[in-house]
Amino acid sequence: MVNASSWALQYVLVTLVVLFAGPILAKLPVTQSLPLSLFGLTGFQTIHLVAEGAGMVALCILSLRAFLQMPHNGRGFSFLRQLVLPVTTLFIVIGIDRALHVTQLSLFAPVGSTHYTLAYAVVLTLSGVWITAAWFLHLDALHRFFVTPVRATRRQGPGASDEDIDELDPEEESSASEAAAPILAIQSGPPATLGRYKVLKVLKELGRGSMGVIYLGKDPTIQRFVAIKTMRLDEIDDHDKLQEVKARFFREAESTGRLSHPNIVTIFDAGEEDDLGYIAMEMLQGTTLKQWSRKPNLLPLEKMIPILASVADAMDYAHQQGVVHRDIKPANIMLTTDGVVNIMDFGIAKMASSSKTQTNIVLGTPTYMSPEQISGKKVDGRSDIFSLGVVMFELLTGRPPFLADNVSALLFAIAHTPHPSVKAIRPNLPPIVKEVLDRALQKDPVYRYRYAGEFAMELRSCVKGLAA
Repeated sequence: MVNASSWALQYVLVTLVVLFAGPILAKLPVTQSLPLSLFGLTGFQTIHLVAEGAGMVALCILSLRAFLQMPHNGRGFSFLRQLVLPVTTLFIVIGIDRALHVTQLSLFAPVGSTHYTLAYAVVLTLSGVWITAAWFLHLDALHRFFVTPVRATRRQGPGASDEDIDELDPEEESSASEAAAPILAIQSGPPATLGRYKVLKVLKELGRGSMGVIYLGKDPTIQRFVAIKTMRLDEIDDHDKLQEVKARFFREAESTGRLSHPNIVTIFDAGEEDDLGYIAMEMLQGTTLKQWSRKPNLLPLEKMIPILASVADAMDYAHQQGVVHRDIKPANIMLTTDGVVNIMDFGIAKMASSSKTQTNIVLGTPTYMSPEQISGKKVDGRSDIFSLGVVMFELLTGRPPFLADNVSALLFAIAHTPHPSVKAIRPNLPPIVKEVLDRALQKDPVYRYRYAGEFAMELRSCVKGLAA
């Protein structure tokens, strides 16, 4: 992502080079004495032409870089992003005209001064129209840049809640906004917009940590409802650390946004609004597996195991794309009303962990962490396999495999204590299910399934064994 202040400084300096470096260098005695000649020009003209040409190339590179990397956040960046190309075009047209006048139009003599003057006037006019149109079409973004929105305050809770995110029908939008009014007042007023999305209400407020609030949003362009998860950036005091967090946030959002799988929630957009990083994602209607992780609501084996196999398939796809979830848990796995399994927050846990500046803070959800996560080692897809094994144990028995009175004892148990035998808790469980679960929960990743796809195959073998 482009740093606005440093980019603006570079842009101004290069523009000054385009406008003034040529004439200044050309007038220096040392340059006038250099035996340079290009296209039959004198040394004075050659120096002038080379200096302005180099400046214009640099200006083009800066402009393209800004246009490609500036986030479309609906505010200052959006306004600047739309203006940078027409303004650069105007500067380049002026620079070319200055250079050609210094060379006395000798490079384009066959065109003729009359035709050249007419062409220059037309290009200059078109550039001005382009700038004017870009300015007025994105004037609302400039207005939002100077109007400071009232920011939402976070609830100082113990951690993330696990409420479901339900889809809102289009005809319910107005009533949803009215129903949200008391909530919005409690939250001290969430932003009216995040990027191009209109914020309708608070869906869920997250507790302590780098993530802030999940909002219900609407894309007014295509009338699509989205869930907008935010990450607070205003608690990071160190400027370099802040830039690192922002760069990683958008890099992770980009990599996760490239995932296209029927069992992974789609990410539509990511951006930055003041001190909030946000990710707009697909809205779903259904219930998470958390609802089915406690007695007496446990799912039957013939339904639960295919769900886990679908999750493993989606994990395998993401791992092949280089994306590790890092926070697989029942609350992040949704079963929609259509019976489709969807993994939520793919890659977001990794983004959140990058902004932790305090010490002695456990990243992720401790109950479902792998031993290598706890020890701070580099993790790969096998870490997600362990987490899915914990989820499987919980869905089979109604309790997680590792329990403790405090976080430190829990982390020690995950890293060093063997998990209890699932047969001791559920004696009627088929042996093949126990074997698959035991392998997924191996402490050493070397002894787990090599790939999540292999885990999915073994789970489906369990289903066949049950049918037999």
